[in-house]
Amino acid sequence: MVEPLFYSENIKSTAVGSTAVLSGSEAKHAVSVRRMQVGEAIQLTDGFGTRVRGTVLATTSAALELSVTEVIHESKPALEITLVQALAKGDRDELAIQAATELGVSAVIPWQASRSVSRWDSQKEVKGRARWQQIVNEAGKQSLRAFWPEVQSSLSTAALAKALGGYDLVLVLDTTATKLLSQITVPKLGSIALVVGPEGGIEASELELLQAAGAELVSLGANVLRTSTAGPAVIAALTLR
Repeated sequence: MVEPLFYSENIKSTAVGSTAVLSGSEAKHAVSVRRMQVGEAIQLTDGFGTRVRGTVLATTSAALELSVTEVIHESKPALEITLVQALAKGDRDELAIQAATELGVSAVIPWQASRSVSRWDSQKEVKGRARWQQIVNEAGKQSLRAFWPEVQSSLSTAALAKALGGYDLVLVLDTTATKLLSQITVPKLGSIALVVGPEGGIEASELELLQAAGAELVSLGANVLRTSTAGPAVIAALTLR
């Protein structure tokens, strides 16, 4: 059985043979919910690539101590994928970023597309971004990742078009695209931005703007996926390829 993973700050300098302490809400979850017992294997991460493995030494209602047996400083993947997810109604955008995190996405950008029903004003921006970050953090723990995606500030279409120049490959999912995802040459290293529109699709003017910024329009074929499943499906395909 793979040992459960918990979040802990400031563990980068942790040494093998030392004792690490898990406290706060993570310790409470480990002790009260996961029922971690003395002698059981456990692992910690800071979400920035450090993974600490060890065995539980002692538990209280507020803390957990572990004996550190291994410290790993993982490298970022050679190919990093950023999901540009349009804001969507209900929890469809949240489902998308959750699954994308479990599949290995490196970053998430909320996109305020023209047809997005949900809108983030200045107040909703702070709460929405914090909510998305919490979702990807929990998904990072669930999938035992040592690197957790950063949820960046939301972008308008114009701002997104300017930002896309920093990626090696930009793919925009569009049901009218003549090129299939299977026809795209996927680099082995570098960065990919994957743009997924809202429920109503991406407006023609937005597609033109994104194409002018260097994006390629691609389709998954005859089947039309929801905004909650389209991104994860492509990420899985890109990772396998």
